[in-house]
Amino acid sequence: MTRSELPDPVIFREFPFNFGVKVLGPGDIRPTPEQQAAYRKFTAMGDPLADDVVAMFERLPTGQGRAMFETALERGIDQVPDAPAELKALFAQLDSPPFWLDRDKLDLAARVSGRVGPWATNLALSMFALNGGYLASRAGKVLIGTGGLSARNMAPRRVAETVGWWMDATARGGLERFAPGFKNTVRVRIMHAQVRAGMKRRPDWDYEQWDEPVNQSLTAGTLMLFSLATIAGCNTVGLTFSRKEKAAVYHLWRYVGHLIGLDPEVVPADETDTWRLLWLQADYEFLPDENSRALSKALISALGSIYGFNGRDLRSRLISRAYTLYAASYGRIMVGRTNADFLEMPRSRFFMAAIFATAGINGALEVPRRIIPGATRFSETLGRRITERMHARIVLANRPDHSYARHDRLAETRAA
Repeated sequence: MTRSELPDPVIFREFPFNFGVKVLGPGDIRPTPEQQAAYRKFTAMGDPLADDVVAMFERLPTGQGRAMFETALERGIDQVPDAPAELKALFAQLDSPPFWLDRDKLDLAARVSGRVGPWATNLALSMFALNGGYLASRAGKVLIGTGGLSARNMAPRRVAETVGWWMDATARGGLERFAPGFKNTVRVRIMHAQVRAGMKRRPDWDYEQWDEPVNQSLTAGTLMLFSLATIAGCNTVGLTFSRKEKAAVYHLWRYVGHLIGLDPEVVPADETDTWRLLWLQADYEFLPDENSRALSKALISALGSIYGFNGRDLRSRLISRAYTLYAASYGRIMVGRTNADFLEMPRSRFFMAAIFATAGINGALEVPRRIIPGATRFSETLGRRITERMHARIVLANRPDHSYARHDRLAETRAA
């Protein structure tokens, strides 16, 4: 079988993916059969450097390993007396920027993210990156197992943490060595390793059906959704990007992939790589099940709570309901009708029309933004300020934990 004879994944056969691949995609993104088969190896791979650090946490007295890790992260590995070999190995990788890293592209990507921030954080991240990610049912096994977004009362805090991390990672200078985006990305990496250790100690973990917990394929897929959420997700509501801007955004997420422990072979280097990874993910990972539905319902039911619109007064209930239907309508567009119906996402013709109206308004506003000198920079600054205010409201309502230290005893708890 040749590349041209390889059948497309089911999700690519209906709107919006059949349209998006043709209009936004870089041409034929299908792999060769050999590439398709070779991709499977990433489903059995963890993150050896981070896994070794988590094993070190368990070996040392409670709290000592975490304290060493935090010191190295906040002040540098040289500030850790008698640092264990595992910690030195991790920070040797983290403290060595890859040869391809371009700081100017990171800065441009941060400015672009600021411009589209209100749309990225309030729609694309939640209803495309997160909700779309639930289509990967193997990832859902981990979320269900850790009591994460499956629990309605946990969903707002987890979403708040994700938005906060995105804000840090996409801030100007956010991925400098001692900046919040860099440090919190590494903390997420360690959290992934802790969850992986906890799941691997469960006697009911089905490796044949579910693969390695939090494996390289799933992590790469998550990273892919975040980069596509910025570009394709914002294109859906009428925002536009230059070729240079898109290249910068994909470059930023490539560096995040490096920091979060992805194998260089599976990190998308550019837009074309990202679309090719989407095909592979759709082919292998996008197989929704009952857990996918439970996770999606938990997220959608919590949308109002995320912004603090959970009061019993009429105003709060109306705002919560309107935002939920608006966001869910956007989500239905992004995951397609078949998947949306399977996930039992709410349907509203009025709010679906509102999404298309939003795209039309934003598209019209993009014209003067592109041609008026200084308008783009103004949009970048204003967008970032609006996003920061929204994020402050989310933090106030949900009290997220950006240290992820609550996962320190996960493996031990699951072992018991």
